[in-house]
Amino acid sequence: MSLKPRFAANPGVRLLDLKSSSKPFFIVASVEVGNTTTKCILTATNMDEGKTYHVTKTVKMTRDVRPPKPNETVFGKTLNGVELTRESVSELVSETLLEAVKSAHLDIETDVSFVVRSTGVVAGFDAPEEVGEFIKALADGCLIAGVPPKHMTPPMSIDNLPEKFQKHSKLDKVFFDGAVASVLPPTGATGVEIVANEMEGELATAGIKEGAKWVDVDFRNPCMSMDFGTTLDGRIISPDEPYAKTIGNFCGYAGAIPDAMIKGTETVDSRLGTALDVFNDIHTDKLTMLLKGKNIKEYAKKVLDYVIIEKVPENRNRYGSVPVNPKAAKDIGVVLIGCDVGDNGSDMDKLSLLGGEIYSKYGLKVLFAVIDEVMAQVIYRLVKVAKEEGLVYPETTIGITGRAGISGDKAKLTLKYLEELGMNDKIEENVVFVDDGLARGAAVMARCMNSLGTTFNPLGGHRGGKCILGQRIKLQNK
Repeated sequence: MSLKPRFAANPGVRLLDLKSSSKPFFIVASVEVGNTTTKCILTATNMDEGKTYHVTKTVKMTRDVRPPKPNETVFGKTLNGVELTRESVSELVSETLLEAVKSAHLDIETDVSFVVRSTGVVAGFDAPEEVGEFIKALADGCLIAGVPPKHMTPPMSIDNLPEKFQKHSKLDKVFFDGAVASVLPPTGATGVEIVANEMEGELATAGIKEGAKWVDVDFRNPCMSMDFGTTLDGRIISPDEPYAKTIGNFCGYAGAIPDAMIKGTETVDSRLGTALDVFNDIHTDKLTMLLKGKNIKEYAKKVLDYVIIEKVPENRNRYGSVPVNPKAAKDIGVVLIGCDVGDNGSDMDKLSLLGGEIYSKYGLKVLFAVIDEVMAQVIYRLVKVAKEEGLVYPETTIGITGRAGISGDKAKLTLKYLEELGMNDKIEENVVFVDDGLARGAAVMARCMNSLGTTFNPLGGHRGGKCILGQRIKLQNK
């Protein structure tokens, strides 16, 4: 019997309802500049029911950012080498944000309640200062677009919130203490010191918690999140209460693996091309599997020979292009699990050659079938290492987001391989696939910053347990 993956998808919401003064919709804009795409996603949470709806989504290719002007300072590059300046990034952010708000027929100043910005590009950066410049550029872009500064920082008191949200806020009982959906970042550090894209992992985890609500998977603590954008991020969470700890982080390559294979076909740009350029949500039909199944498995094995998945060795300061500090991680009890191709991508060209060979012999359909097989086994191996490191509990749920983890037939194959790990009896009830984990996570973070919890439909706390508001109040009043 084939396992049926659970995909979270939020329904839409009418403009009339969003504009209604009687309906408390908390509208959040999530702006994310990634290595491949730059997105603005608008979501709206109905505070009366605690459910989040999709409003609109604008996606641009990050490589289309304008080139640096002569007087500008290049502070970093994307994984594909696209140069970025503070000014060019802020313009890209401003354009994307305004386009999304306009397409939703909303007003950026009066209708949008909060804006959260994030980036995955930091994975390819060299120094922490560059990350700081990027964060500033994101803020600049939001301000240029007309976002009021108070819509980007936590309110000081309940009186600073719009009246229609005041009765839903718990700000008079608890303050925002850095825990997002009841998970603390790695203690004793900002997390970024351990792995450059820790914030992405935080948002992806929170976003999967929200998405799982729509498919009846209880994705509260303990859980494991994996975000397969161009680079890999994610967290492994303990079962502690009221706040769980981050006990593991994922890092390294994700979508960069299929991107390298597609570059070898010469159907996309050899430097800037991505799998997204040619992907058409291709699913492998039974006939292809019947005729080419053996070839697909053989090629997947050849690709996987170059993919290294392991606990990040202590002597590395970069793993799969992501800046890491395994020693600092060890000191605070966090296990780093990485995915590399050779040494920081040194074997990516081998994947391109294999991609080219598959394409010339069998075409795009078989190539995507090989990619699905490869990525499903990457997920399996990441979970296997986490299990071997003692980070998986009997009640741990797994959440997967990002283009290289949920497209095509990856979800179906992933369930098949995870079932082989023997984690629990009903694997499909314990794994959830979510689109736009980062954007959903931004909406959750905005609610946490404003203490807009829904006690009757909690995102935090232990799996199967009740709301932890009472425990939080006790903890903060100590």
